[in-house]
Amino acid sequence: MTKGMKIGCGCGAALIVVILILVLAVGGTYNSIVSLDETVNQTWADVQTYYQRRADLIPNLVETVKGYATHERTTFEAVTEARAKLGGVTQLRAEDLTQENLARFQEAQASLGGALQRLMVVAERYPDLKANESFIRLQDELAGTENRIAVARKRFNESVQAYNRRIRVFPAAIIARILGFDIRAYFEADSDAQAAPNVQF
Repeated sequence: MTKGMKIGCGCGAALIVVILILVLAVGGTYNSIVSLDETVNQTWADVQTYYQRRADLIPNLVETVKGYATHERTTFEAVTEARAKLGGVTQLRAEDLTQENLARFQEAQASLGGALQRLMVVAERYPDLKANESFIRLQDELAGTENRIAVARKRFNESVQAYNRRIRVFPAAIIARILGFDIRAYFEADSDAQAAPNVQF
């Protein structure tokens, strides 16, 4: 074997090793991005599940309150209407979580939350209702669901942060851009949450 052939074989082997390292690095980066993307999808599904649970509890809660407060018709209609508006908004896929879509989702949920608060104010006016076992159980379930929603939203934001961070750092940013991985939107506090509550005694 001549000296030139040895050098050519050495360069070829080195090139194969470099290509193999690059393929493994790109593959590892791709796999980690996909894993984080799936975590975002899963945590978003959890958020939707708890919001759906809340929406499912509402008809029972409204019917229980209706039995005691028949003349509060506008409140019942507002709750029913807010729940109906959730329709297509609650079926937002994780891949479609742009800032605009998430803002519409949050707006619909905030509308329902406001209607629920008005319903609870109505319930406060009826001592017999507050002592009703069904109402107490539904109220507890709703409170538990609201807590689960808060935890699910926090976990979702944490998963979005990990995913967004991963696709924005070098060299993953190049691979993410080539393969079409985009930044995901965060849940943000409702604008009403910034104001201090008005408590009166």
